[in-house]
Amino acid sequence: MRLNVLRADPAGNITLFVLDPVSHAERAAIAARLMALPGSDVEQVGFVRTPLRGGDGRMEMAGGEFCGNAARAFGMLTAQRLGNAAQVQVEVSGCEPLVPVEVDWTAGTARARMPLPRAVRRTEAGGCSGTLVDLTGIAHFVVEDIPPTLDFFQQAEPLFRNIPELGAYGVMFLDTQRGIMTPLVKVPASGTLVWEGSCGSGTLAAAVAQSQTAPDGLFVRDYIQPAGTVQAAILRQQSETASAWIGGPVSLAPPAEVEL
Repeated sequence: MRLNVLRADPAGNITLFVLDPVSHAERAAIAARLMALPGSDVEQVGFVRTPLRGGDGRMEMAGGEFCGNAARAFGMLTAQRLGNAAQVQVEVSGCEPLVPVEVDWTAGTARARMPLPRAVRRTEAGGCSGTLVDLTGIAHFVVEDIPPTLDFFQQAEPLFRNIPELGAYGVMFLDTQRGIMTPLVKVPASGTLVWEGSCGSGTLAAAVAQSQTAPDGLFVRDYIQPAGTVQAAILRQQSETASAWIGGPVSLAPPAEVEL
């Protein structure tokens, strides 16, 4: 099987877009094979589709989850195809509304408007407190100053069991002393559990968690992650998240053909 693909690098969260049509039933297996190719640094796979709701483009992740970094990278790819447009609206799996993406071609950055949290609550896992942020399609448990380990992730997994329409979930480990966030994300449908170079939705979840006691107005923070930095910008009104964006560098490689 030969596939046309394109490698995107949104702040180190390496994403491979499959440009050819692939059936839903084949996606998990094909994504696993693509990620396992010799020398591959791919952390996740998205499939480019024909728009269904009037968007400028449509992309579906291998597990049907929502991914903020993939959304803004696909937004840049779509804008490139439209003659280096400054703004597009794309359809992304795990998110019902169209996702607006703004591209700064001079700076090499893309900024995506994110879905608002469906629920935010303080809770505990493994005897440690944190904030569970449900973004619809993906949810994250944000904890501070707990060493990033698979063991803690597994202790936190029961928190996600009763969240509906959940395509993926993760634990965001915030090191407040060093100012670093380490994301560990699982996509059950595609059978992946990845220490990601950066996580867009996790960046938003961290900002939502850390802004819970912030006054109304704009809350902006850069989250340094293992392979890159993603900025979250949240507008708070009446002590709630009224709008949210994530942004940062994105680079696109030329299309290529791979054989599986």
